[in-house]
Amino acid sequence: MDRTELADFLRRRRARLDPSDVGLTAGARRRTPGLRREEVAQLTGMSTDYYTRLEQARGSRPSRQMLSALARALRLSEDERDHLFHLAGEEPPRETQGSSLHVRPGLLMVLDRLYDAPAQVMSDWGEVLAQNAMAVALAGEAEPGRNIIHRYFTDPRTRELFPPEDREEHARTHAAQLRAVLAARPQDPGPAGLVAELLDRSAEFAALWEQHEVAVRRSAVKRFVHPVVGLLELDCEVLAVPGQGQVLVVHSARPGTEAHERLALLRVVGLQDLTVSR
Repeated sequence: MDRTELADFLRRRRARLDPSDVGLTAGARRRTPGLRREEVAQLTGMSTDYYTRLEQARGSRPSRQMLSALARALRLSEDERDHLFHLAGEEPPRETQGSSLHVRPGLLMVLDRLYDAPAQVMSDWGEVLAQNAMAVALAGEAEPGRNIIHRYFTDPRTRELFPPEDREEHARTHAAQLRAVLAARPQDPGPAGLVAELLDRSAEFAALWEQHEVAVRRSAVKRFVHPVVGLLELDCEVLAVPGQGQVLVVHSARPGTEAHERLALLRVVGLQDLTVSR
């Protein structure tokens, strides 16, 4: 690990970004250009103290998950991401057969502009790669490496986000989506490993897998149960990212509906909660 070069690279990449580039408000006038250290820490889910030590060439080696989070927060290109990994003494991720866990800076910019609609970038096999603030307000913040399909079948709390009568259909859709992805990319270790683990850990998933249903995630109407604003019936648009094995998922409510009013309330309440917690 080259701490000195890593520190310099992080400082320079941070200085080239404006808060608006990453979906943050500028706030009070800034004495120096770029993001503040605490803002980078917020975007990556690490402590400000740890990030500061990285920029001061005093930090311990970041994990691979944290390096990926830094690459997204600093809007690094794939070449810059690989450079970041090399400086930290790690081999960069090698994507296989079109499955990429790196989100392009341009796509992250689109995500940040969707300030009034919950949106997130995911791999087609369920890895949450990036969220906007509204997605966090709706469903909670995803820790690095979180896979929504894995959690749906292994963590009962995940299902509380949906009405009880909808949960069986969500399970079937998740299994059918994984079946389609695995058939398209049988050598991709990500979805193959997820299927193997779920077959071992979840009898429900194993039973659904035996049915051999296949479905690619597409646009739909989804219902969410939020603890503050209540039931939200939202239009879910799924936009594929060509050649990346990724999708941009955007939820919206039709104007004039009760869900539209509740989504507006969620923006106020949810973003206030984020401000307080951070």
